Amino acid sequence: MNFYSNGKLLLTGEYVVLDGAISLAVPTKFGQDLLVDPIKESLLLWRSFSHTGECWFEATFDVPKLRLQSATFTSDKEGSAEFIAETLCNILKEAKKINPSFLGSTKGYIIKTNLDFPRNWGLGSSSTLVNNIAQWAKIDAYQLLWNSFSGSGYDIANAQYNSPILYRLKNEKPIIETVDFVPEFSNQLFFVHLNKKQNSKEGIAKYRESSEDVEKQLGRISEISSAMIVANSLLEFENLMEEHEQIISSLLQVKPVKEALFSDYDGAVKSLGAWGGDFVLATGDKDSMNYFKEKGFKTILSYTDMVL
Repeated sequence: MNFYSNGKLLLTGEYVVLDGAISLAVPTKFGQDLLVDPIKESLLLWRSFSHTGECWFEATFDVPKLRLQSATFTSDKEGSAEFIAETLCNILKEAKKINPSFLGSTKGYIIKTNLDFPRNWGLGSSSTLVNNIAQWAKIDAYQLLWNSFSGSGYDIANAQYNSPILYRLKNEKPIIETVDFVPEFSNQLFFVHLNKKQNSKEGIAKYRESSEDVEKQLGRISEISSAMIVANSLLEFENLMEEHEQIISSLLQVKPVKEALFSDYDGAVKSLGAWGGDFVLATGDKDSMNYFKEKGFKTILSYTDMVL
């Protein structure tokens, strides 16, 4: 069996998507697959491979109790092998709670996961894994996400839909509308990586501490999300980007990324997802991307290279 999920980028609505704002999200050409092969032994032999083909994590669990027997991890920078194994085990156990027949026999499996992108890009190494496991277990991926982690669920929607979407939560249920979002000026949109992966939990905690009246801003963010889809010019799109940055900046009490890092750049720059890391959206042309390269931000993808 082979399962695949798209990566994700949230173009609008970061943080406020948690409170029901309509957000614009796009699936990426990069994702993660999960290959499942049955074996006779009562074991789950798990191996995770990076975009370069390196096995960065492996673990062995017994079946059906899902007890960890061993785990190895190629680096201590992002957490121990045991922590990653426990997180994975928790996801599998939650899947089993939802569908008790999942991994219910003594039959074992060899599992291989393959990422299309570097793990520090922030395109959804966790959400693609959750969606793939949900497909394998034949359960609702949103339920598995919310039982295992937190978040709005937009990343699960991107994993499943092969087109841009407008996403929002209403009464704790995802509402998804596929949209035609291929701007005429897409050749002037670029994604620049900030050379670090941001912890979204920290950003969410800071957002929750905001003294601003979030309710007042939800409507305007929703309007910006819809307006971006139909923007007729790059200038109109840039104005929406900048207004969005100012709103989220006031909620987080954090400087917009352009003001903090790229104040002398001629185009517009907008944070995506968790502020302070991962990718930003920048307007300009191929030559103007040299500005970011000279500052040490050398991972730059065009809109067409990134978005599915």
